[in-house]
Amino acid sequence: MAAESSASDLISVVALLGAAVVTVPIFRRLGLGSVLGYLAAGLIVGPYGFGWFSDPQAILHVAELGVVMFLFVIGLEMRPSHLWGLRNEIFGLGSAQILTCTAVLTGIGVAFGFPLPVSFIGGMGFVLTSTAIVMQLLGERGDIALPHGQKIVAILLFEDLLIVPLLALVAFMSPQPVAEAGSRWTSVGIGLGALGGLIVAGIWLLNPMFRILAAAKAREVMTAAALLVVLGAALLMQLGGLSMAMGAFLAGVLLSESIFRHQIEADIEPFRGILLGLFFLGVGMALDLGVVASHWQLIVAGVLALMVAKALCIYVVARLLRSSHGEALDRAVLMAQGGEFAFVLFAAAAAAGVIDAEVNANLTAIVVLSMALTPLTTLALRPFTRRAALSLDGVDKAEGLSGSVLIIGFGRFGQVASQSLLARSADVTIIDTDIEMIQSAAEFGFKIYYGDGTRLDVLHACGAGHARAIAVCVDDKAAATRIVELVKAEFPQAKVLVRSFDREHSLELVGHNVDFQIRETFESALRFGEAALRELGVSEREAADVAELIRQRDAERFELEIAGGNLEAGRSMIYGNTPSAPKPTPFVAPKRESRALNAEAAAAKTQADVEAVE
Repeated sequence: MAAESSASDLISVVALLGAAVVTVPIFRRLGLGSVLGYLAAGLIVGPYGFGWFSDPQAILHVAELGVVMFLFVIGLEMRPSHLWGLRNEIFGLGSAQILTCTAVLTGIGVAFGFPLPVSFIGGMGFVLTSTAIVMQLLGERGDIALPHGQKIVAILLFEDLLIVPLLALVAFMSPQPVAEAGSRWTSVGIGLGALGGLIVAGIWLLNPMFRILAAAKAREVMTAAALLVVLGAALLMQLGGLSMAMGAFLAGVLLSESIFRHQIEADIEPFRGILLGLFFLGVGMALDLGVVASHWQLIVAGVLALMVAKALCIYVVARLLRSSHGEALDRAVLMAQGGEFAFVLFAAAAAAGVIDAEVNANLTAIVVLSMALTPLTTLALRPFTRRAALSLDGVDKAEGLSGSVLIIGFGRFGQVASQSLLARSADVTIIDTDIEMIQSAAEFGFKIYYGDGTRLDVLHACGAGHARAIAVCVDDKAAATRIVELVKAEFPQAKVLVRSFDREHSLELVGHNVDFQIRETFESALRFGEAALRELGVSEREAADVAELIRQRDAERFELEIAGGNLEAGRSMIYGNTPSAPKPTPFVAPKRESRALNAEAAAAKTQADVEAVE
């Protein structure tokens, strides 16, 4: 009997993972994002789809840990000084947006014919934006660390803080007998005590604990400790009547200055991703299609009215507080849905008798549908929510410049390549489009100009017409090729040197008659392999011979490909025989007397492996 139950549980887990593995890649491939894929998978396997799961609430309760861990990771990025710097956004922008949205959404509930208490609960539940969905979408776009992303994070944090007073307010609104005043003050004291205990533990206990565990050199124990911190902080806040997610966030902030921050984040990340995906699956399962079918007119009208009204409120508040049109619209679209804390609020209100079971089901369906629609609305309105241009304060545009060498791109490759030229006092002009990098380079004495090397007018302004050499050091394959095409057509007097992405790109650049090209990782990888041989006991001379042979073979094969040969012809040339000839045996620490022969064999074997990859 127990074996049958265990097998049934395992089948459920496999079905859940299988639905996610199949659905999410399809939705990402279609450009719809992973969130919508998880929601669709949950709907498919849930009680209103194939019916493989009958209790989505049980999954949601476990999967809420994904949201908890997500906020812990965000907290690790929020140093106390940085969090203090966001105080105006958290309490100013956050309170303005929430008050405005609450008033408007409560009014919509009254207009739909609901009593004021029910309208307020429904409106507040919708005001609490989905932290999980918004943070996931921001993370996929890489916007969390950007200024407009930080404003959204600040608002989400303030909304998460609201769940505590809202639950207390629900208790006051309840028609059921209320607890004595002493009990309320006891609850407040317990909450403050839990918060103080977490802060004390974070400041004086966490870092010493991780030092002791690191000295033990047990990786699995470090992972267990990281989970203990997250779940312990969440549990402490829950016991204190506060938000689990806020407890985890605060624990992350307290560890943000720790030397173990990156290790902890790496240990938590796999669990966070799995549980957050499980949360979205649970939300998809929670969509009661029976309720939607029975009250579809009310629910559809509610979703549209609440999402549009909330988006308009967010946009107006953002514009009044001097955000650009694009930033305000982007924030409005991202935050127009209800969130996971609405489920907690609605459940508490139903238990307290403020709303009945039917209203709870309808409001839950409205919130779930709004969460499912958010990825679609962000996708549909993407052309209208383009980012505003970054500030060019302190950055000079490339205009009227001249120099004997023009370097396009000042990333890692360009910085190293420029040092030889600057050491010989060459007249060098450097341009790039990364404003933050330009400003950072200025602090170290580098004069970098802002300019897009793929534009002909910018190249003219940079003095490309007078340059003796143009070095293309950008890390974008397509952009590098475009620049080469422009330079070869318009500035024939300049020697063209290009950073290549891979062998295929190198062949393409040779086809454009560049004067010099080099694969960005070839020489460094060759030196790395040479060093590895020396560490294995091979003499310095023998290791150098092997590296030189590989370099020579690669050059010969490259010439053959340029001349029109194919990959098999290149291999026959490397092995000195036909393509079907047996490959040499792997290289193992050659003896001195057979150094040349073994080096050649090692070079051929290594080159064959490289060909298979490239």
